Amino acid sequence: MEISLQVNCKTALGDRRNCFGAGLFFASTDQCRQLSLPWRRELKASWGSFCIKAGADFSRRRQKKTSTARPKDSGPKGFVPRQPIGNLKRDKKSTGAKGDLSTQTVGEISGGNKKTLDVKIDADEEGTVEFSEEKNFEVVDANGEIIGEAGQLSLLHETLSVSQSNQGGENGDISMIDEEDVIDISNIGDIRNVDSKEKPLECAKIDGTSRETNVDTNDEVSGETIGRETETDTDDKINGEASQLLKLELEANLRRQEIERIAEESFSLGNKLFVYPPVVKPDQDIEVFLNRSLSALSNEPNVLIRGAFNNWRWKSFTIRLNKTTLSGDWWSCQVHVPREAYKVDFVFFNGQNVYDNNDTKDFSIPVDGGMDALAFEDFFLEEKRKELEKLAKEQAERERQEQEKRQMEAENAAKEEDMSLARVETERKKEELQQLIKKAVKSIDNVWYIEPSEFKSKDLVRLYYNRSSGPLPHAKEVWIHGGHNNWKDGLSIVERLVKSSSKDGDWWHADVVVPDQAFVLDWVFADGPPHNAIVYDNNRRQDFHAIVTKATPDEEYWVREEQLIYRKLQEERRLREEAIRAKAERTARMKAETKERTLKKFLLSQKHIVFTEPVDVQAGSTVIVSYNPCNTNLNGKPEIWFRCSFNRWTHRNGPLPPQRMFPAENGTHVKASVKVPLDAYMMDFVFSEREDGGIFDNNYGMDYHIPVFGGIVKEPPMHIIHIAVEMAPIAKVGGLGDVVTSLSRAVQDLNHNVDIVLPKYDCLNLSNVKDFQCHKNYFWGGTEIKVWHGKVEGLSVFFLEPQNGFFQAGCVYGCGNDAERFGFFCHAALEFLHQNGFHPDIIHCHDWSSAPVAWLFKEQYTHYGLSKARVVFTIHNLEFGAHFIAKAMAYSDKATTVSPTYSREVAGNPAVAPHLHKFHGIINGIDPDIWDPYNDKFIPVSYTSENVVEGKRAAKEALQQKLGLKRADLPLLGVISRLTHQKGIHLIKHAIWRMLERGGQVVLLGSAPDPRIQNDFVNMANELHSLYHDRARFCLAYDEPLSHLIYAGSDFILVPSIFEPCGLTQLIAMRYGSIPVVRKTGGLYDTVFDVDHDRDRAQAQDLEPNGFSFDGADAGGVDYALNRAITAWYEGRDWFNSLCKTVMEQDWSWNRPALDYLELYHAARKSA
Repeated sequence: MEISLQVNCKTALGDRRNCFGAGLFFASTDQCRQLSLPWRRELKASWGSFCIKAGADFSRRRQKKTSTARPKDSGPKGFVPRQPIGNLKRDKKSTGAKGDLSTQTVGEISGGNKKTLDVKIDADEEGTVEFSEEKNFEVVDANGEIIGEAGQLSLLHETLSVSQSNQGGENGDISMIDEEDVIDISNIGDIRNVDSKEKPLECAKIDGTSRETNVDTNDEVSGETIGRETETDTDDKINGEASQLLKLELEANLRRQEIERIAEESFSLGNKLFVYPPVVKPDQDIEVFLNRSLSALSNEPNVLIRGAFNNWRWKSFTIRLNKTTLSGDWWSCQVHVPREAYKVDFVFFNGQNVYDNNDTKDFSIPVDGGMDALAFEDFFLEEKRKELEKLAKEQAERERQEQEKRQMEAENAAKEEDMSLARVETERKKEELQQLIKKAVKSIDNVWYIEPSEFKSKDLVRLYYNRSSGPLPHAKEVWIHGGHNNWKDGLSIVERLVKSSSKDGDWWHADVVVPDQAFVLDWVFADGPPHNAIVYDNNRRQDFHAIVTKATPDEEYWVREEQLIYRKLQEERRLREEAIRAKAERTARMKAETKERTLKKFLLSQKHIVFTEPVDVQAGSTVIVSYNPCNTNLNGKPEIWFRCSFNRWTHRNGPLPPQRMFPAENGTHVKASVKVPLDAYMMDFVFSEREDGGIFDNNYGMDYHIPVFGGIVKEPPMHIIHIAVEMAPIAKVGGLGDVVTSLSRAVQDLNHNVDIVLPKYDCLNLSNVKDFQCHKNYFWGGTEIKVWHGKVEGLSVFFLEPQNGFFQAGCVYGCGNDAERFGFFCHAALEFLHQNGFHPDIIHCHDWSSAPVAWLFKEQYTHYGLSKARVVFTIHNLEFGAHFIAKAMAYSDKATTVSPTYSREVAGNPAVAPHLHKFHGIINGIDPDIWDPYNDKFIPVSYTSENVVEGKRAAKEALQQKLGLKRADLPLLGVISRLTHQKGIHLIKHAIWRMLERGGQVVLLGSAPDPRIQNDFVNMANELHSLYHDRARFCLAYDEPLSHLIYAGSDFILVPSIFEPCGLTQLIAMRYGSIPVVRKTGGLYDTVFDVDHDRDRAQAQDLEPNGFSFDGADAGGVDYALNRAITAWYEGRDWFNSLCKTVMEQDWSWNRPALDYLELYHAARKSA
């Protein structure tokens, strides 16, 4: 049995669009209306009608097919709430807003009289709904007139046919039949008699989603059926969806009740905040509730939440809160919790400057069941790595585009320049040709003439020459070497003349084709073809010129000529720039390869103690650390424990737990493995005998450090300030100036910040200072001090110029008050740093001249703004200012000298001995950009280790020619030195005589500060020049270009110093492929490994032997080394050449020393 009822909603229903949350079919002639039924909702009176249709035999009916039209943006089938809790306002504007969900429950349907509609869900039969109506409904006709009462309506155990609802519809909205469309049930008869052309009623709509139902007109309607059956092929499914709809609505009702309960409880406890659901899970929407009246925002009209996740590190958000319908001043908003979250962090504010931040502690909510903090760190670092890769690619693309733009601008400028040059060159040629045409003739009597006398381009003419008229009367052959237009295209006519039989006298002739575009012919006569001729007749150096009588250059010719010149200039420029670019690229590649090799050697420099597998530690990888306690103070300990952290012991995770190391398979090593985090840039570790400590091996207080590659975090730069009185090349006296400049450049290249403070001498070489300008003035020490700033070799330099005249002496050293001058400078430099707000990490001072910085800083400035800085002091030469050096050693945090051997040699000195615990020897390096045979403008041929033989041969020939030496293949000994007793001048003299006795050549470059020594060498030079005028030359004055040529052209460089803290001469010599001959002392011993005696010592440093050395300080010692070197040159030239190649490939730059100094700087910061 089926029934169809028409119910008057004029008094029973509220909003015409908001009745039911389930969609109901309305029987009509063609279609049914679809309704949305919010269960248990109070409905106010409104106008409209609706129908309810139910059938007792619904489950047994034949399934019908339907066609359904859905818009593209319609939601999934069934009504699934978007959010658990939303804004509870019931006005049309708020209903259906994004993020809100209607939580209305089944309530009272109120009009004039309240009618309660109870709904029950049969849990056993999905889709079965029970209605019970306690009041009578009014049955109305089509005009809305009441025609009777339907009585007490009971639809218990009846199946309700419910149409599918859209999730996308407005929550709480009901599509109603307008009053005009009320169905008159009294006029409905047999549905088969309905006119199929009758206009069907429109489908009810939910959020713009319509559903069209086709009626099967072949179905029979039996009994008292008063509506048409609607066809559907998914009736059972619809029933299920209706049941699910009701369940969801009931769940929403339960949630609302739960939220109301939590709100009341929170308010009673004075809690201003809660979230729903109470247990927050990842990848979930939650609603945050704030009781505004209990917060610092109680008087604010706007309430917003600002937050992020995982300690404010992930996905920040700002959302406006809306007033809820909960009892009290509760405001809420929805927040999505991402799957990576383990905590929600947030504060509330008014959108401007009023905050509720939980008494500065911020609010936080734990997230249950998601990532933990460590897992998130791994995820976060990986995401950051991806972001950095993306940013790097974007930056590279921007740089590429900028480079292309610069290149295009440069090309355009070059084109303009070349066009201008072409115009100038064309005008010059035009003028020259016009003058030449004026001077050109058709013939010279009794010398030459042309037949025919009138000719033009491309004509074949015969040129006659009287051999007896010039210098070729006895030549067996006569040739013409010719061109045209003032030799424009060079040699374009070459013909052999033959004796003319038709002419009397000594006439010869040749047939010549006049070149195209020729206006003047140019030629000379010779006794042979090009490259074989000896005697020429060139018209007394004026050449011969004949006018092309039938050709005159027009404007079009000169336009073409200008274009040809322009294209030639362009091609020359292209080739020149390609050569420069190729050379620069090769230089950069060689430098990078050298630096990479040096870094690898640095990593393996302590492989006899510790090394890693792999050697290049990569962020995110697992590394095995191998340690050999036999070579340390932990030798013999039964256990070895590994203690590790990262980033100079500052990693966010802190030190890792101590890890016991286990024996390796072979040898005496023990091993441990460690996972390197993605945000590591440095791996730090020490070793101990027990888990709780005991005896440590901490690398003599420096700890062990290994760089990590590929991390997403880069090492933060340090700020280093050098305070010194020398700096190359603007104020260079000795090696100190070289060290200050080269060390600073090397450290700056490793991405650290470097400044230098230097006195402004009146003798500064300011030509090497870029952007030199006055920086500021300040007063100290009773005088005004002007501060200048400029760039020297790419370094930032501050020049201090006190107005007391201390540095207006015309020299760096040599004044009677040097100690006073430099003491004033040191104090003024610290005052400059203090007054200008510098906060360096390291203040590096050098030798006795800036030693006062150490104690002045500690006594007067460490507590006044410069407390962050640590002092590093370097001894370059202990022979000068021992008192100042001793005091600086006491006050410095770390101290160095310029080679390991020299540090041992001076360890017993009273200035050094008390401070050996902080004293280290670090070898100096040379600047590979200044001393570079591949880019040296002072040598004739650029060369590398690959063509060292050819390069050095060319340099030797140029040196011999420059100094007037015999140009012969002889061994050449170079000496470049200050002539002092420290440098072993008696050994230098002996070596010179020995070299000449062995048939070699000698070149000496240097001068002596002592006049007596200088005169002694002048006399020796005179003697040698007379005895060996073509094999010995002394240049007793400093000459920078000549020094480069001597380094390149010499086979050997002699450095026989009595003591040598480091020495740069032997390092530069090897850079140019010259073999050092040295005395075993200081830095000479650390850098030169004898080819016959030091192979094991060299291999311990991953090097090959590279020179000849000797002990002692007498003639026998130097003879032993020099004789072996000379014999090797004479008797084993191939081996000697390979040795030259070997020494060139060794890296004696600042690549390695800079890394050692950085370790020292970090140790100084850590030790304080």
